[in-house]
Amino acid sequence: MLPRDPVAAVRRFNRFYTRRIGALDEAHLGSPYTLAEMRVLYEVAQAPDGVTPKLLATRTGMDNGYLSRVLKRFEREGLLSRQTSASDRRSVSVWLTSDGIHAYNRWLGSAQGAVEGMLGALTAVQKTKLTKAMAEIEHLLDEPAPGKIVLRGHRPGDIGWVIHRHGTLYAREYGWDERFEALVAQIAADFVNNFDPTSERCWIAERDGEILGSIFLVKGEEPGQAKLRLLLIEPAARGLGLGKRLVAECVAFARQAGYDEITLWTQSILGAARAVYAGAGFELVESRPDGAFAEGLISETWVLKL
Repeated sequence: MLPRDPVAAVRRFNRFYTRRIGALDEAHLGSPYTLAEMRVLYEVAQAPDGVTPKLLATRTGMDNGYLSRVLKRFEREGLLSRQTSASDRRSVSVWLTSDGIHAYNRWLGSAQGAVEGMLGALTAVQKTKLTKAMAEIEHLLDEPAPGKIVLRGHRPGDIGWVIHRHGTLYAREYGWDERFEALVAQIAADFVNNFDPTSERCWIAERDGEILGSIFLVKGEEPGQAKLRLLLIEPAARGLGLGKRLVAECVAFARQAGYDEITLWTQSILGAARAVYAGAGFELVESRPDGAFAEGLISETWVLKL
C-alpha cells in the first residue's frame, strides 16, 4: 500500500527510482564513473564551444570543490581539456577531447540501452501511461504557485514585448519619443543576433502567464566588461522588489560568467531605477546633458566592480 503522507510517498518513489536506474551504484551503467561524474561529462558534451567551471557548478548543483576534483580526474584521464581565455586570464573553459567524446558516446549508448531494457517488458499502453505520468510529475513540480513571480529566459515573442512596452511606458510616463523605442529595438536586435548563452542572458519576470518585467546582461566593449540593459517593471508590479531581484540575478550571473565589472546607462530622472542600482553597489561615474529623446535629460553611466 502506498503511504498517505505525500512526503513519505515522494521519498518512497525516490528510493525505488534511484535503485532502478543505478544512481547509487559506485559505477554508473558499467562505466568507471559515478552518476554525478557522468552528469558532468554530459554537461560538458552539451557545450562544444566550451563551458566555464562556474557555469558547470550552476547547471549541476555541485559543490565547487567536488566539481574541481571531477574535472581534474577527467583531465588526468585525457577526457577533458581546459584553456584560459586570451582576454581574461581568470576565465577558463573546458571541452571534451576526442577520447572524452568517445567515452560520452559509449555512456550515451549504454544509458539508452538500459532504459530500453527497463521498458522492454511493458506494453505500448503501459509505456504511454508511464510517459504521461512522468510528464505530469515534471509539470506539477515545475509549475509555479499561483500568484508567484518567476524569472525565466526569453522565448519567441518576448523581445517584441520588451520593445513595445519600453516605447509605450516611456512615452506615457516621461514623454520620450519614438527615437527611444528605435534604440530599444536596436539593442534587442543586437542581443538576438549575437546571443552568447555562456555570457549573456535575458530574464523575463512573469506571474500567472502575464509578463511583468525584463532585464538583459550582454557583453561590453572592453574585455571582462558586461552591460546591464533594458530593465523594465510594469506599473502593476512596482513596489514588490522586482527591480532589485532582476538586478541581483544579473549581478550573480555576471560573477559566474567571470566578468570584472558591469556598466549601465540610464537617465537622472529615473529615480526608482537609480535607487535599485545604488542599492546593488553600482556607482555613478559620469553624467552629461542628453537631449536624444526629450529636452533637458541628463544621461548617466554607472559601474559595479565585481
